[in-house]
Amino acid sequence: MCSCRRPGGGLVQPGGSLRLSCAGSGFTFDDYAIGWLRQVAGKEREGVSCIQSMGGTTYYKDSVKGRFTVSRDNAKNTVYLQMNSLKPEDTAVYYCATRRSQFCRTGHPKYGMDYWGKGTQVTVSS
Repeated sequence: MCSCRRPGGGLVQPGGSLRLSCAGSGFTFDDYAIGWLRQVAGKEREGVSCIQSMGGTTYYKDSVKGRFTVSRDNAKNTVYLQMNSLKPEDTAVYYCATRRSQFCRTGHPKYGMDYWGKGTQVTVSS
């Protein structure tokens, strides 16, 4: 299952920040690991970050470490991706994704995500 709410995106200047959110319903939210994926135009979808079901362990693509932070509020059935120090190469369509597991699949290019919701465009440009 995935979020039924639009993650939220937009146009951001280089060095700026943006927060994406993903809310789910109709399933036991805290039973699922949730990942953030993105797809740059003309390229394959790739994993950006993943957070395990209880929020205690997170994973990040090397290129976003130190800039992006994933978190979740299971009481609100919501996961967030805080993106700071954005770069033009971060421009992509971002997706909230779920995996039928409590754990992120480390080493997998998309963390083993099974399903993703509607993507949102994030554009980093002057």
